[in-house]
Amino acid sequence: MKNFILVVTSCLLYASCTMCNDDDMPVTEPETLNKVLLLKVDMTTNTFEGGRELIFPQTMGYTLTTSYNEPGDFGDVALMYEEAGANIFTGIIVWAGLGQMTYPEDLYENTFFATLITPVAMPAAEEFELVDYSENAYYPETIDYDAIWDAVDDLSLVKQYRIANPNSKINLFLYTPSVGVGDPAEWDWYLIFKN
Repeated sequence: MKNFILVVTSCLLYASCTMCNDDDMPVTEPETLNKVLLLKVDMTTNTFEGGRELIFPQTMGYTLTTSYNEPGDFGDVALMYEEAGANIFTGIIVWAGLGQMTYPEDLYENTFFATLITPVAMPAAEEFELVDYSENAYYPETIDYDAIWDAVDDLSLVKQYRIANPNSKINLFLYTPSVGVGDPAEWDWYLIFKN
């Protein structure tokens, strides 16, 4: 009986660990949950500040759509997962003031995320896609993709999402909650991955 239990346990462990990554940590088969990963990187320091993994009902396809209300005094921007009919991000924009992200309500701090010893390789610049939410959307003329990627390249979830969906674009969104006399120190990049 002990041998039978040992054999069954060994088979279950082998089945659950399909491969090992370069950090000698087991990587299980990609989950079938429909997920989006939202990661926040400070625009001026390129420091990873936190993120959130969002889970949605199963759908066919993934289209990122936007809604933008230009600020007179107040405005807002929303990023939506069209097929799921759900928000990925919403934030208030204030003219000569400071808005805030309203969805998700909060992000997990950077210390919440498991890290890797070996960083994930930098994707080609063509694999990033800027979120075009308005004809007046602000993006710097020169974007330091390397510095933004360096902020998140050691996250275990980044590796999992890239393995699960290696050909997907990485959406890059610059949230500017202050405009007019806005302060870039208050602005953040958001990287959006789809599994």
